[in-house]
Amino acid sequence: MKIRRIFAHRVELPLTEGSYKWSGGKSVTVFDSTIIGVETECGITGYGEVCPLGPFYLPAYADGVRAGVRELAPHLLGWDPRALMQLNHRMDAALKGHPYVKSGIDIACWDILGQACGLPVCVLMGGRFGDSVRLYRAISQEAPEEMAKKVAAYRAQGYTRFQLKVGGDPDTDIARIHAVRAMLLPTDRLVADANTGWTQHEAVRVVRAVKDLDVYIEQPCLTYDECLAVRRMTDHPFVLDENVDGLEMLLRGRSDKAMDVVNLKISKLGGLTRTKQVRDLCVSMGIAMTLEDSWGGDITTAAIAHLAHSTPEEFRFTSTDFNSYVTVSTAHNAPQRVDGMMEASQRPGLGIQPKFEVLGPRVLDIH
Repeated sequence: MKIRRIFAHRVELPLTEGSYKWSGGKSVTVFDSTIIGVETECGITGYGEVCPLGPFYLPAYADGVRAGVRELAPHLLGWDPRALMQLNHRMDAALKGHPYVKSGIDIACWDILGQACGLPVCVLMGGRFGDSVRLYRAISQEAPEEMAKKVAAYRAQGYTRFQLKVGGDPDTDIARIHAVRAMLLPTDRLVADANTGWTQHEAVRVVRAVKDLDVYIEQPCLTYDECLAVRRMTDHPFVLDENVDGLEMLLRGRSDKAMDVVNLKISKLGGLTRTKQVRDLCVSMGIAMTLEDSWGGDITTAAIAHLAHSTPEEFRFTSTDFNSYVTVSTAHNAPQRVDGMMEASQRPGLGIQPKFEVLGPRVLDIH
């Protein structure tokens, strides 16, 4: 089996709530997503998706995905998409860095492998743990009372995990955390995610002001050293996200006891192959994980579901259903939220089929 064509579609994904806001005044109303197809000579085609959270969050941007795939694709024609380690080695040799560019291609090749074997991707990634995957809901940054109202509404839909977007004015963030925690049950989990938005002294103020609340603190500051300093000043469970971009930082964090939970984003790490490596190491070291991506629609949600469902439940802190945040559906048979949970497909590969009438014409076609 050999790759004979790599192509891409550009899709706009408007948000159901109209906008999404987080630290530093950053916001998005429409996501620019790239859906990548990898077609083989035997007729099997796999699909992946890459959707950066704007150009101001991680070192990734939407046009960069398509430019990078245009650069990378000619080097992969004629290669076996099922040989995933070989393929990733080839991509790294042809294009230094830019893991988010490689992510969609890697996901598509896992989809091909599953279809060729007649097995779901989660089975190939280690097996299906449990009947479903617990989801969190991200709460866009607003006034404390508005965020509390949204949490109440999403809790009524079955969510029991909430990621509160903070990282703004510390006094307002303290009020946000208090307002939301007050309306949750003791069994609900609340994560205060600053997305690098606080300076170190601001983060210390916040964690001291909420010291008596049951809340996780996620990525309070920009640098690893700042986060580690805050970690050492609080008893709250601690989550690292933006700083963990590979095995080296994971091992450093483990050595420093810098986190209790780590957030693994598929495109940040370069695809399912690289994320599985980090995931498996986390399991062996006893570190719980949030398993997700930077953003996306149906295909990204399918990839997240397979990654999460193949992770032992005791290490699966939470995951997310990005396709429920947007108004456009891009694929048939994508995972759907039911009472705050979702399941990976039982069908071969990712188990999805793109809606070509929604995707529109190809913006890239290399063969």
